[in-house]
Amino acid sequence: MTSRFISHWVESFLTERPVRANSLIITIYGDSIAPHGGTVWLGSFIRLVESLGLNDRMVRTSVFRLAKEKWLVAEQIGRKSFYSLTATGLRRFEHAYRRIYDDPHIAWDGDWQLVIISSRLAPAQRDVLRRELLWEGFGIVAPGVLAHPAANNASLLDILQDSGAQDKVVVMRARTLGAISSRPLQDLVHDCWGLEAIAADYRGFIARFRPMLRVLQRASSLDPEQCFLVRTLLMHEFRRVQLRDPQMPQQLLATDWPGNTARQMCREIYGLSQCGAELHLMDALETKEGPLPEPAPYFYNRFGGTLNKDCGRA
Repeated sequence: MTSRFISHWVESFLTERPVRANSLIITIYGDSIAPHGGTVWLGSFIRLVESLGLNDRMVRTSVFRLAKEKWLVAEQIGRKSFYSLTATGLRRFEHAYRRIYDDPHIAWDGDWQLVIISSRLAPAQRDVLRRELLWEGFGIVAPGVLAHPAANNASLLDILQDSGAQDKVVVMRARTLGAISSRPLQDLVHDCWGLEAIAADYRGFIARFRPMLRVLQRASSLDPEQCFLVRTLLMHEFRRVQLRDPQMPQQLLATDWPGNTARQMCREIYGLSQCGAELHLMDALETKEGPLPEPAPYFYNRFGGTLNKDCGRA
């Protein structure tokens, strides 16, 4: 049974916060299609996203651009086009969604990871590397020096290899002397990483999705398509905020850091909408072999393994 509140909420969301087709398609591939094998028939995908305001022309233009950017690759079988994630696209998703679905809070002992960029690096290559490191959550603490207190080593190595800079930068570890949550250190983090703007984005996310959480918690039944719409917009919005969050250790954050509340809310809404969203995907999408396969086991490890493995099909 469809909810009038959810219908109005989705309509208002798309009106107030128009989404770019390329970005929304990336969200859907990363969140919904990658766990199901990563390949779908374009025609079924076009039908899937119609209720999100994307028409046939917009989707075809966007997937063509994403293919040129090495996110997707197309395979023609008869008159049907099937789009899959490329190895590069999958690696990008893994970087992004490791930060989104995994709890970023780790025990921090005061160690910092430093990347010192050599002046011998070509300017264009230096710009690419700096952009990728900033996207990974590093901050510029001095000219040519980027730092992070809790960076993922595997992600850093991938970035250095992909940019061809692994033998042109110096990677070091440094340790905070004295209290690891001292005021000067917190001030440095606040200034270099622009945490106030990120906190404001988290507060906006919380205000936007809190009414939806209440509705889902009270609902006795949910419409599968509406579950898919809610989950997609949830992850699209959370992804936009989360990927700007450098994920500082708790010792460097304010005690009322809104990112904690936003993550908890995201996890709850994702869990409440999961079964309906998965049912809609299984019914709507088509692969080269036929129906969409069941999600891979890793899907259920999202958000700390709290997802329902026994949704069943109506």
